[in-house]
Amino acid sequence: MTTDENPRGDEDGEGVDSVSSGSSESTGALVARVLAFDVGDRRIGLAISDPLGYTAQPLFTLHRAGRRADLKSVARVLRKHGVTEAVVGNPLYMSGDQSPQAAKAQAFAEDLRTEFGLTVHLWDERLTTTQAHRHLDDAGHAAMGRKGIIDQVAAVLILQSFLEARANERGRS
Repeated sequence: MTTDENPRGDEDGEGVDSVSSGSSESTGALVARVLAFDVGDRRIGLAISDPLGYTAQPLFTLHRAGRRADLKSVARVLRKHGVTEAVVGNPLYMSGDQSPQAAKAQAFAEDLRTEFGLTVHLWDERLTTTQAHRHLDDAGHAAMGRKGIIDQVAAVLILQSFLEARANERGRS
C-alpha cells in the first residue's frame, strides 16, 4: 500500500446527529478531531478537521491494498491524530437511491465502527467529485495527475459540509 502525502450525517445523510464532540466554542478549546473518507475501489481520500473543529484539511490518499492493510493504515492515522469520530461519504444516486458504490462505502463505515469503536456518520456526497474537479480547475491544476489528489479534495468537501451542518445545528439549539 502506498499513500500520496500531497497537501491538498447521520445514517441517512440528511443532517447531523446529536453526538457531542466536546467542543468549547466560547473558549476555542481543542476538540477531538474528525476524519473523513471518500471511499473508492482503488483509493480512499482522507481529510481531517483542524484542532478547533472548524475547517477540513486534506490528509492523504490511501491506495487500497485489501481490507486488513487498509484498516491498519487507518488505525495509524486515528492514533496519530486522536480521532474519535469519522464521516464517510455516501455516494447515492441523484434520485436518492442507493448505488453499488454506496453499499461499499456503508460496509467500510461499518468496518470503522466495529474495528475502532468510532462514531461514524454517513454523509450524502452526491456531486462531490464533480465539485472537486471544479475546485481544481479554478485553482489552475492540470487535469493530468489529479488521481492522487481528487479523492482528498472530495474528502475535504465531505468533511467541510459535515462540519458546517453540525455548526448550524448547534446554532439552532
